[in-house]
Amino acid sequence: MHRHNIGFMICDVIAEMHGFGPVQKKFSGWVQEGRIGSEKILLLKPATYMNESGRAVGEALRFYKLEPDALTVFHDELDLEPFRVKVKQGGGHAGHNGLRSIAQHVGQEYRRVRIGIGHPGHKDRVTAHVLGNYAKAEQDELVQMLGAIGAEAEWLAQDDNPRFMSEYAMRMQD
Repeated sequence: MHRHNIGFMICDVIAEMHGFGPVQKKFSGWVQEGRIGSEKILLLKPATYMNESGRAVGEALRFYKLEPDALTVFHDELDLEPFRVKVKQGGGHAGHNGLRSIAQHVGQEYRRVRIGIGHPGHKDRVTAHVLGNYAKAEQDELVQMLGAIGAEAEWLAQDDNPRFMSEYAMRMQD
């Protein structure tokens, strides 16, 4: 339940909401296959250390002969308010070791779904904040966010980032 695992939490919610198959061990990680609408989707949770997650991602892309633009990475983002979500194509890693590793293995031209976790205010508190669990007071909003992303994942599958962002924002207002 810590903030650095938000991407794994999202994969679990998407798999459950969209009826993905059982978890398999592949590509130095845990994989689930399924469909969102007409699109075949592979969810991968690397079992490597965070700073080596690009190895697992690279293995999967090479196996399926996919280019980086077929990849979507869900990750925590210090520079966004908690539970704020933004989609970005390409770009740097902003000090995120998981993104740095992915860039080393597959390049930078993949889609990122940036999940805001907020900044604790001082750089000395960043590690404890990122690796800390969500507070009890955040649980309702966390569940709402996860559900909204899972429910609107079809727009990501259709490569419609603006529609995903719009639908996500409307769900979070409820």
